Amino acid sequence: MDFSLSEDQEALRRQIIEFAHRELNSGIHERDGAHEFPRGLWLECGRLGLQGLPVPEQYGGAGLDPLSTALAMEAFGYGCEDGGLVFSVGAHLLACVVPILSHGSEEQKRRYLPGLANGTLIAANAMTEPDSGSDAFSMSTTAEPDGDGFLIRGTKTFCTNGPVCDLAVVYAATDRDKGFHGGTTVFVVETGTAGFSVGQRFEKLGLRTSPISELLFDDVRVPGEAVVGRVGAGGVIFNESMEWERICLPAAHIGTIERLLERSLEYARTRRAFGQPIARFQAVSHRIVDMKVRLEAARLLTYRAAGRIGQRRDVGMDASMTKLFVSESLVTSALDAIRLFGGYGFMQEYDVERALRDAVGSTLYSGTSEMQRNIIAAWLGL
Repeated sequence: MDFSLSEDQEALRRQIIEFAHRELNSGIHERDGAHEFPRGLWLECGRLGLQGLPVPEQYGGAGLDPLSTALAMEAFGYGCEDGGLVFSVGAHLLACVVPILSHGSEEQKRRYLPGLANGTLIAANAMTEPDSGSDAFSMSTTAEPDGDGFLIRGTKTFCTNGPVCDLAVVYAATDRDKGFHGGTTVFVVETGTAGFSVGQRFEKLGLRTSPISELLFDDVRVPGEAVVGRVGAGGVIFNESMEWERICLPAAHIGTIERLLERSLEYARTRRAFGQPIARFQAVSHRIVDMKVRLEAARLLTYRAAGRIGQRRDVGMDASMTKLFVSESLVTSALDAIRLFGGYGFMQEYDVERALRDAVGSTLYSGTSEMQRNIIAAWLGL
């Protein structure tokens, strides 16, 4: 399979990288230390169209196909050293914008997509609960019929962008007898709706500029028009959004791996020990070679999976393989960079320690590595 980029894709990649280098990287040490969400930079990303990559132009987006969306996310991850900002944009786009784009009513698309695509609206995904993460069947949040609408009750946790969101894409049980598949419904709930509030805010090991919190739903009444898709379609919508997220977020990780590789190469060529560049030592050069092999394997796996979104029924397995391999490659490559830089890699000013802290979360969000292995095993009939 030929994954050579078209002229338009090459131009898009250059544009995003140049934008990120120019606008997004200054002040990252201070933001990371303060756990500060860079709202101004978020809006700059919106002006470039990063929050609406696959959204059709009629709704204010860039109208990219899935592969081009993945390529754009890769460029974003390469050019932007603020891993939290990259993650917040990715979570907003893939777990919130995509479900509305794919399953929302025409009214929902016209009402929400333009603002979501240009960054003037920020969305949070409300799926995980204190007692149910990977085990979605144990979801306790409910949405009970109430006249021509629904009453939502429950608590969601680890909601990326929760503290700053303008709306939430909320999953709630509407028929417990049917379980997650057929008994779960998706709603759009706007900030300011009575009973909807932000709960505990969390501070994280990494991705510190990406805010995260609980979202609380205390008898939140929403109209029937707030349902995304149809009642009971939550399982289908969630699985589809995870296919996008497990492919396009790892695409951003590929960009990070490439940046770590380039910095490791530069350091190994210029750092001297025992009278020669450390690149001459096989222990160093082999570590860098392994980073390069992981990068190229991850890129091919991701491009293939992105090209299959919406085209193949088994893209769910491709998505899980991509997410598993790329996230674990990111962590390993970040550790390799730390080891290569030695004591300097442990210091903040060389940036690789932050890359490692940010990388750890990649094996947890969008489903842990263990869950991805379970999903792949199920596709294999095991």
